[in-house]
Amino acid sequence: MGAGGWGYAALFVLFFLAVAVDMAAAGITNYKTCPSNCVCAKKKISCPSQCPYFSPASSGAKYCQIDCYSPTCEGVCKTHSCSNKGSGCKDPRFIGGDGVVFYFHGRKDQHFTLVSDPRFQINARFIGLRPTGRARDFTWIQALGFMFGSHKFTVETARAERWDDAVDHLQLSYDGESLELPQGHRSSWSSPDMELTVERIGRTNNITVKLEAMVEAAIHVVPVTEEDDRIHKYQIPSDDCFAHLDVQFNFYGTSSAMEGVLGRTYQPGYMNPAKPGVAMPVLGGADKYWTPSLVSTQCNSCVFAPTGADASVMLQVAEN
Repeated sequence: MGAGGWGYAALFVLFFLAVAVDMAAAGITNYKTCPSNCVCAKKKISCPSQCPYFSPASSGAKYCQIDCYSPTCEGVCKTHSCSNKGSGCKDPRFIGGDGVVFYFHGRKDQHFTLVSDPRFQINARFIGLRPTGRARDFTWIQALGFMFGSHKFTVETARAERWDDAVDHLQLSYDGESLELPQGHRSSWSSPDMELTVERIGRTNNITVKLEAMVEAAIHVVPVTEEDDRIHKYQIPSDDCFAHLDVQFNFYGTSSAMEGVLGRTYQPGYMNPAKPGVAMPVLGGADKYWTPSLVSTQCNSCVFAPTGADASVMLQVAEN
């Protein structure tokens, strides 16, 4: 090969090295090797070419999901959406693991367990208001508390008089200490044990929270819009836009005894009592899933076993 040929070859190699570096910097990963304790044990599963990212390029973009507990053992393209199973949005409107839409109103300024599995628990704080003449509160999810092992992670929205998407309304904490996540797309943080990863999917107000081999949550801070206020007659005050969280959960390798407002709908054979054909089917359970705080592990039907407790005993109790 002549000097010119070697020169072109060198440029070719440098080009692909640059592409590889750019892909790594962008967070593009094409495969995942599943752990040994799952259905797809030690299999190397590739992402589809249409969505090589494990994290979306933007809040509405496709991303790669590899569920090592799924018998298909393949990567699929997903989008974070309020129309998918595992979502909880607006007033709050949930879509269960059975695909059925239901509403759970709870009570304003109270906490309820959304998901309780022997390995982790997710609580929610509700904010709301009750206009004159209403028999119940209008409510929205204002904060989420994740508990796993002996750790606690929280995501909260800051109160805002008027909505400005350029302002970040997220407040984060890990084990009781405030967590600062720099603004900017794909800014990320991981816990020292690498069990928890938090990543921005946008400069502000959009993050993903991942508990390794347990759950992934796409969380978006949104206001109650004037149009929603007009349609539903919320009577939102002029000094509070009721900023709240829309969330999309994906669960991995969960127990058949999973509980919670949303978690119960993932139980095998679960029969959803929501009435078909009703515009807003409301499910109860406030007495079963009320919990005293955002990071409390206690509720009447909770099955989470924190570090120090015997998870097998908790699971046996839940299934009896």
